[in-house]
Amino acid sequence: MSDNFAALTTASPVPPQMPDAGAPRWLRARNPRTGLWDAAFPVPDQDHIAGKIAAMRAVQPAWAAAPIAVRADLLRQFAEMLRRVRPDLQVALEADTGRRLISISEIDAVIAAIEGWSALSPRLLTDDWSAGRSNPSLRHRPQWVAYPLTVVISPWNFPLLLALIDAIPALLAGCVVVVKSSEVTPRFAAALQPVIERVEGLTALLWLLPGDAAVGAALIDHADIVCFTGSVATGRVVARQAAERMIPAFLELGGKDPLLVLEGADLDAASDAALRGAVLATGQACQSIERLLVARPLHDDFVALLAEKAKAVRFNWPDIAVGELGPNIFAPQAAVLAAQIEDALARGAQLHCGGRIEHHGGGLWLAPTLLTGVTPAMAVMREESFGPLLPVMAFDHVDDAVTLANDSDFGLSAAVFAGSLDEAEAVGRRLEAGAVSLNDAALTALFHEAPKQSFKLSGLGPSRMGLPGFTRFLRCKALIANHARPLPLSRFSEG
Repeated sequence: MSDNFAALTTASPVPPQMPDAGAPRWLRARNPRTGLWDAAFPVPDQDHIAGKIAAMRAVQPAWAAAPIAVRADLLRQFAEMLRRVRPDLQVALEADTGRRLISISEIDAVIAAIEGWSALSPRLLTDDWSAGRSNPSLRHRPQWVAYPLTVVISPWNFPLLLALIDAIPALLAGCVVVVKSSEVTPRFAAALQPVIERVEGLTALLWLLPGDAAVGAALIDHADIVCFTGSVATGRVVARQAAERMIPAFLELGGKDPLLVLEGADLDAASDAALRGAVLATGQACQSIERLLVARPLHDDFVALLAEKAKAVRFNWPDIAVGELGPNIFAPQAAVLAAQIEDALARGAQLHCGGRIEHHGGGLWLAPTLLTGVTPAMAVMREESFGPLLPVMAFDHVDDAVTLANDSDFGLSAAVFAGSLDEAEAVGRRLEAGAVSLNDAALTALFHEAPKQSFKLSGLGPSRMGLPGFTRFLRCKALIANHARPLPLSRFSEG
């Protein structure tokens, strides 16, 4: 384990001494399993940020001019180094998030993303001449120009994956990248920094620093393009600041994803998917299922089956290697969940299991919470929960289900269970969401090749999935050539 990481995670009433002495202020972070504020890290000041970014900008032209194969090779070295330090990185992510299997999957997903983009690199950019349709003498070819500096502002729910999911294709495109990771989960950064330093040349291209909103705002002032993942409220702030500078802002925001269970659906499969989609990663994922709309003839049987399965879910406490459900990473989010549950029960909802924030080892835990008798007016059906809540509402007709599903400020993703894939697809095409899982749920967490764009308040900008996840970091310049004699002005004479 690295000395940086050991210093970072030493429980102490005062911030431990860290490298990079002279930083003007420190931030501290809470351990979601113990409740201890056991991590501290320095925040660079404005001058330090400006100096570092100036140095990165100085090397960016050479990086962008290098063949894409060279850039891909450096990223492959990064992936190999991630494999070597997996134990340190895993321990850090576990301390940040309170969960083990998801931490391992984050590391695997990042390595897979690097290898996937690198394998695609020979086919990503084309510069062939193309003839014009109306005038074959005019031909054009593209020149792909990388945005010099990409700023990534990542959240706390998947600290490693969402720090690098945009950074990897941006680096491959020829950008230099600054990642501002969440101050809620800073420990992984101390474990990741030595990895970056061991890959020759990477420290000049990729800078990872945990920090708060002030650091994010300072970075946007230097950015050529910004990628933000987080809440709608903060997304609006980022969008306004980017708009003032006339730079692109790619926003991946919240969700209130519905799951529709139609007559003819396999209830055992649907309840499995619903529980996984709502509870995996403690429901702390944008694509989590947060509303369940069930055909009335199926409602009671579905609820009984879902309640039985939900009650069997175990906390990964006291042993992190046992169980399926971790703690709330961000303590204020537990208060949001408690308020939504209280609001629903006060308005007449019925509680079948869960429903209470539990305290174990200083952490905040919520068992899968199944509610029925909910209405569209309740907060649990309208506001993002970001936790293991399963509010179930019956519907009488498919048209009603579609209307209820679309009655939301969000449009990130959705899911449909039906008797056949064709029936599920027909309903899915009517839903106002960027991705729809058919006869499953939350498939965007497992399948990254399909381009998708968010609807409504769930986001803005090109897809981070599929080919657009790479091309959005490039501007396309058109080089237009005339292979014939230029036209004289007389050609356009009114006479």
